[in-house]
Amino acid sequence: MDVSFLGGPRPQRGVGVVAPFDFALDRELWRWVPDEVSLHLTRTPYVPVEVSLDLARLVSEHETLHDAVRTLTAVEPEVVAYACTSGSFVGGIAGERAMCEAMTRAGALPSVTTSGALLEALVELGARRVALVTPYTVSVTRALEEYVAQAGVTVSGCAYMGLTRHIWKVPYRDVATMARKAVRGGADALFISCTNLPTYDVIPQLEAELRIPVISANQATMWAALRRLGTRAVGPYQALIDPAARLGPALPDVPGLPDVPRLPDEEQQQEGWT
Repeated sequence: MDVSFLGGPRPQRGVGVVAPFDFALDRELWRWVPDEVSLHLTRTPYVPVEVSLDLARLVSEHETLHDAVRTLTAVEPEVVAYACTSGSFVGGIAGERAMCEAMTRAGALPSVTTSGALLEALVELGARRVALVTPYTVSVTRALEEYVAQAGVTVSGCAYMGLTRHIWKVPYRDVATMARKAVRGGADALFISCTNLPTYDVIPQLEAELRIPVISANQATMWAALRRLGTRAVGPYQALIDPAARLGPALPDVPGLPDVPRLPDEEQQQEGWT
């Protein structure tokens, strides 16, 4: 078959991604990416430490970031993203900004991190009260609460799982259960932390059920990186990437709010949050 008339592949735009050594959800990142964009992933070196504040510090050292970004420059990405929530909030807001500066120096590229993308997303959505879901232990979860508070955002509720390994194996039903617990105090938005926690398919369901924007670590990372390319993330109806989905009110500030019945997929698409 003669395919010469096609003229070759379309021009490619690249996003470089630095992920921790145990990151297992490459396929989830790709689901937010439009066809003309490729992801170029590299991982930090292995260290024999379970998920903890110590691990967060080890996988976010500036020397580690420098080496990772340098490995990506050969394929000429237009932006680089550090895809780890705990690794980018463990040093607070100042630490996150320093990480971006270190990555930019290493590759002369615009740089984003997951935790920086979270704060950017909260501003985009006008959210001042956020509920948190994490798979972490209490100490790592508290560090996330402190990071969000530094940005002037109130943490209205929190639910955590206490895991130190195999986070990518958590099923959607457990994520949804924790989300319902976290929002019982009312919130403008829900953040589901950790790039190793599966969230892609649960976001539209939770937004339809809870009637507030739902942000996940991988979603925010891809949204922020693609925004710097002047393009948009893709995906089913969700507030962060689809302005049309930002129509619903926040949950009322009522303790012990009961679970809202789930809507069939077709009804979700028709009703949105109205």
